[in-house]
Amino acid sequence: MLPVIALVGRPNVGKSTLFNRLTRTRDAIVADFSGLTRDRQYGEGRVGPCPYIVIDTGGFEPVKGEGIVREMARQAEAAIAEADIVLFLCDARAGLTPQDERIARRLRTTGREIHLVVNKAEGLDERHTAEFHELGLSDPVRISASHGGGVAALMNAVLTPFVSREPEEEAEEDGRIKVAVAGRPNVGKSTFINQIAGRKGAKAENRPGVTRGKQWVTVDTGLLLLDTPGILWPRFEDPEVGIRLAYTGAVKDDVLDTEALACHLMQMLWQRYPDAIRARYKIDCAPDEEGYALLEAAGRRRGFLISGGEIDTERMARVLLEEYRSCKLGRFTLEEPPVPAADGAPETENEVET
Repeated sequence: MLPVIALVGRPNVGKSTLFNRLTRTRDAIVADFSGLTRDRQYGEGRVGPCPYIVIDTGGFEPVKGEGIVREMARQAEAAIAEADIVLFLCDARAGLTPQDERIARRLRTTGREIHLVVNKAEGLDERHTAEFHELGLSDPVRISASHGGGVAALMNAVLTPFVSREPEEEAEEDGRIKVAVAGRPNVGKSTFINQIAGRKGAKAENRPGVTRGKQWVTVDTGLLLLDTPGILWPRFEDPEVGIRLAYTGAVKDDVLDTEALACHLMQMLWQRYPDAIRARYKIDCAPDEEGYALLEAAGRRRGFLISGGEIDTERMARVLLEEYRSCKLGRFTLEEPPVPAADGAPETENEVET
């Protein structure tokens, strides 16, 4: 089985930067403020003498907290429980802190192999990191995750015991099944994975583009699920295909004009499902009414007015798209019946799937 390495430490010590360095990706979001990483994230380690799984975690506070702090601590505890090795990161420039000491006390009780890593140590020598010996863990290893200094040497030292294993032995032990979950944006891939895993291991929101890189989620000792970003066909022969994908949220709203898209959608729904639109928005217009007039009528009924008594059609457009995507209007299909072809040619149909 591949070794599992968990990155643990207080907020903003560079865990996500090191995760990106080890996986040679930018899957972990990095910024110069704390609290950005909240869930644990999995990646394939690519720096070192052998393959491994690396887990990024949020800031760890062993003392019981509330809200996000408690959830971040729970995610870090789960990562430690899964790991063979824990890399405990501290900040060389901030020095030893009371939170570092609390984390060290907790880690000593885990029974895991702990490596003390002092990050942001570029330009600093051993004198500047001597105080970390007080934690009573391994000798502190100085690295710079952002520049890569010391990272390769660290991983060589950490992974040496796993390199000595016989390859045949490894092949027998690593019997985990790896399953990739793929599909177009915003169809629920991350939610599906979270349901199977029984926890929020993959980021999921009701909008496209939340998953930006591949993410491994461990379900149990025998199964790994790979969450992937949404996939779209590189080009569309029919512009109508792109518009219909935009209806569902598979194409980001900032790509198309939201109001124009909503007018297009409203007119299509009015032509195909007028009873559903009447019931939802309490409007009664001519059968051939244009989309903008329908959007105005719905906005007037909802009371979406701006200064001067004008109808806020932009707000109504956002509401329509949200209610369509969340099925509040009903469950519709964008499929069309086959179009009869002339002169006995084979019938064709729109192949858009929603």
